[in-house]
Parts: sequence; structure tokens; C-alpha cells
Amino acid sequence: MPTPHNTIVRPIVTEKSSAAYQERGEYTFEVHPKANKTAIRQAIELLFGVKVTGVWTAQQRGKTRRLGSSVGLRPRWKKAIVTLRAGDTIEIFEG
Repeated sequence: MPTPHNTIVRPIVTEKSSAAYQERGEYTFEVHPKANKTAIRQAIELLFGVKVTGVWTAQQRGKTRRLGSSVGLRPRWKKAIVTLRAGDTIEIFEG
């Protein structure tokens, strides 16, 4: 199992994830493909010092891309949507 620093790959800050944060307080992260919900919860609580109340995960399929006459496939990745206890925030998404 990956360490907490390897479990959370990067935060995902897009228009859709920003709207979800503002409306429902949901934070979106790209996570290690083998990380489970318990490992994700523990990593976020350890790294950001917040209390997690819910974790949803989804496998994102890789898209096919063409480069000239050949066809390639982008890698698949795992996404986690996390909700926090009322009053807790993560500073990455604030700015």
C-alpha cells in the first residue's frame, strides 16, 4: 500500500470541481490507483489536519489519442471526491 504522501497524487482544480467545492464543500483529488477509501481518508486527515466525513472514488478510463497514423492510449487514473466536517477547509482550494 502506498504511503500517505504517495496516496494523494494531486488536487484537481477545474471549473467543475470548484463549483462542487462552493456548492457542496466537496474536494477532488487524483489518488494512487491501488488506494482504497480508508487509505485516502487517513492520508487527507494526516496531510491537511482535517476530519473527513465521506469519500467517493471513481476509476477514470484513459482516452485514445492519435499521433500521426498511430493510435495511443492515455493512462487510466483514479479520482477521489472528499467531504469534510463542517468548518474544516483545505487551503489549496481557497486561493
